[in-house]
Amino acid sequence: MKYVDEYRDAALVHKLAAAIDRITTRPWTIMEICGGQTHAIVKFGLDELLPENITLVHGPGCPVCVTSAGLIDQAVELALEYGAILCSFGDMLRVPGNTIDLLTAKARGGDVRVVYSPLDALAIARENPGKQVVFFAVGFETTAPANGMAVLQAEHTGVKNFSILTSQVLVPPAMRAILGAADNRVEGFLAAGHVCTIMGTADYGPIAREYNAPIIITGFEPVDILGGIYLCVKQLEEGRAEVENAYARAVRDEGNFHARRIVEQVFEITDRDWRGIGVIPQSGLSVRKSHAAYDANLRFTLKSAADTGAGECISGEIMRGVKKPHDCTAFGTRCQPEHPLGAPMVSSEGACAAYFRYRGRGGCQ
Repeated sequence: MKYVDEYRDAALVHKLAAAIDRITTRPWTIMEICGGQTHAIVKFGLDELLPENITLVHGPGCPVCVTSAGLIDQAVELALEYGAILCSFGDMLRVPGNTIDLLTAKARGGDVRVVYSPLDALAIARENPGKQVVFFAVGFETTAPANGMAVLQAEHTGVKNFSILTSQVLVPPAMRAILGAADNRVEGFLAAGHVCTIMGTADYGPIAREYNAPIIITGFEPVDILGGIYLCVKQLEEGRAEVENAYARAVRDEGNFHARRIVEQVFEITDRDWRGIGVIPQSGLSVRKSHAAYDANLRFTLKSAADTGAGECISGEIMRGVKKPHDCTAFGTRCQPEHPLGAPMVSSEGACAAYFRYRGRGGCQ
């Protein structure tokens, strides 16, 4: 079911779709990076309003989806083998590791708790001074300031039994990896507005120029998304490849100075293993040595965070824009939200979950 006609600005949405149709003369493939944008596109049927020669593919902008199975295993290890209180956002609990997920670890006696912010986990550490408390710090640049602030608060208030298991990832290196792949089909991007609200726009210009791919910084409402698609198609049709800020109500070129300062103070850039994709150089954040006391990887002797393979799940191909959820033979049958084979069917921002919820088991209407 499409909800676009129930949307408060439905008339403007249809006008934007018609404007895109008027300027489109050839096929183009555009990727939206953010999983929140993916859900809006599928929920409101925005892709079905576009001309047939505009293809939208779904990027790796779901932090739950790109967290490696090996890191899930380490979180399970902390809860079951070290007896730590493992704090996590709720959508991480059912993401499969190489062996089990955190919900199964909880059922087996692990103290796994759902929290709504890293500061909740810090409060739990204060309330349980005799227990080690670990927050599973998952996310893109948007969550890094809050996770970094939790470390600084623990340090400032002298909380010694708190640490973070870090799975922070960065958007620009992932875009480079997608554009540089041999099977890439992406010709332009809708960049996630909330990431740019934190980090600014400077990192995107070199990518647009190097790969001749326009990048439009876009919000999350249907009018934002279609407005971003219009600007992207216009650039493609005109042979331009620039960064345009279509989310100026929230994004400044320099980003948020205070948030960036916290990130730079607590974290440093490192290589990161992306679930289903592999290691992308310089695409993650790890805790700096100056704050090593709050790094769970150093506080505990954890097993290697290697992935043993995604098995039947094709999440990597979906998140690189090579395939869509309905291209997976397990979609809606062997892989459902209650029994997921991979993270994109679990997360509230996962592409497979969006297709399953809004388009049924067949993946399309």
